[in-house]
Amino acid sequence: MKRADHKTRIELNKAQKELEKSWGFETRSILAGQAPDPATGATIFPIYQTSTYTQAGIDDNKGYVYSRTGNPTRTACADVIASLENGTYAGIYPSGIAAIHAVMQGLKPGEHIISSSDLYGGAHRLFNEMMTPLGLEYDFVDARDISLITSAVKDSTRMIWLESPTNPLMRLCDIEAIVVEVKKINSKRSKDERILIGFDNTFASPYLQRPLDLGVDIVVHSGTKYLGGHSDVLIGAIVVKDDELAQKFAYHQNATGNLAGPFDCWILMKGIKTLAVRMRQHHANCVEVAKWLDKHPKVKTVHCPVLESHPQHALYKKQMLMYNGMLSFEYDGDFNTVKKLVSSTRLFQLAESLGGVESLIGHPASMTHAAVPKARRLELGINDNLVRISCGIENVEDLIADLEYAFKQV
Repeated sequence: MKRADHKTRIELNKAQKELEKSWGFETRSILAGQAPDPATGATIFPIYQTSTYTQAGIDDNKGYVYSRTGNPTRTACADVIASLENGTYAGIYPSGIAAIHAVMQGLKPGEHIISSSDLYGGAHRLFNEMMTPLGLEYDFVDARDISLITSAVKDSTRMIWLESPTNPLMRLCDIEAIVVEVKKINSKRSKDERILIGFDNTFASPYLQRPLDLGVDIVVHSGTKYLGGHSDVLIGAIVVKDDELAQKFAYHQNATGNLAGPFDCWILMKGIKTLAVRMRQHHANCVEVAKWLDKHPKVKTVHCPVLESHPQHALYKKQMLMYNGMLSFEYDGDFNTVKKLVSSTRLFQLAESLGGVESLIGHPASMTHAAVPKARRLELGINDNLVRISCGIENVEDLIADLEYAFKQV
C-alpha cells in the first residue's frame, strides 16, 4: 500500500464514521471501528501483535510505524469506545486507575481538584498518597450537594472529579446541574483557568449514561468491568470530545508509553459486542435482588437507587437509561457475622471487581476500600457491616436462593 493508498484509507474511514453516527447503540457496539480485515476479509478484527511496522521508504508507510505510537487493534478499540460515549477520541490504557492517573498527570503542581468523597478506593489512594505529594491539592465533598462543590472552588481549582453511581454506596450526583454551575464559574475565567469536569463512568457504562452529552469534559472507564464484562482483561479508557484535550492525551500517552497491548484491546472489543444485552440482564437481576434484600429482616439498609424508596430514585430515572447490577447493603450484625455471611455463598463468588457475567460479593471495608483510612471510611458510611454485590446475569431465582442460604448460615 503506497502513501496515496493510505490517504484513501483515511477518507474511507471518515466516510465509515459518518455512517456509524446513524447506527443505534447495539449496532455500534458490534461494528464501530471494526470493518472486515482488508487483507483477508476476516469478519472479526485481527490482533495486530507487532511492535513495529515495515516501511516502504522514508515517510512512506501504511499509517503505522511503532506500536507505542499506534496499533490497528488499539485504534479499533478506541474507535468503538469513543463512538459509544459520543466522543471524538479515546485513549486505551493498561487499567482504569492508569487512565485516572493520566488525567491527573495533565494537571500542574499547586492546582486544586474537587472530588466526590464516595469513590473507588484505588482513586482515594492515588489522589492522597501519590498525587498529593507531587503538589496537587484535593478536597473531597459529598457531590450529592452541589453547593458543597461550588463552595469548595478556589482560584486554583482546575478539575472536578465525579463518580455516579459511586463505589460502594451507589450515590448519584446530578451531572447536568453540576455542569451548569461549572459553566457559570468558567464564564468568568480565562481559558487557561477554566475548570474541567472529569467523570468515572465505570459503574454505568455508556449504555446507561453518556456524561459527555451532558457537558462533562473527560470520561474515564475501567474497561475491566462492564465494558469487558467477562472478568478476563485489565484495561482502561479515556474519552473526550474536545480536540485540544484529545491531542494532549494522545501526546502524553505516546510520550509515557502508558497504553494497553493489542491482545487486551481485542478482548475488550469482544466483550463490548454484548454490552447492551448484558446491561439489560444486570439491571433486571439487580432489581429483584434489591427488592428481596429490602424486605429481609436482617438487612438494615439497601443502597440501590433503583428502589422507589431510595432518596435518589427520581434522579436515577432522570439521568440513567436503566440501572446496573450494583448494590450494597448493611447487615444487622458485627464484622465477624458479615465475614461469615460473605464467605457462605455458593453461587456468588467472594472477589473484588464487578461488572462481569458472574455474580460477586465482597466486603468493601476490608477489600476494595481497605486503602481508605478507617476513620475516613466510617465518615463516608463504609461500615464494617456493609456488603457489596455485583449481580451477574445468572438466573435471578438462583441468586436469591443463594443469598437466602448464606443468610441462614449466620
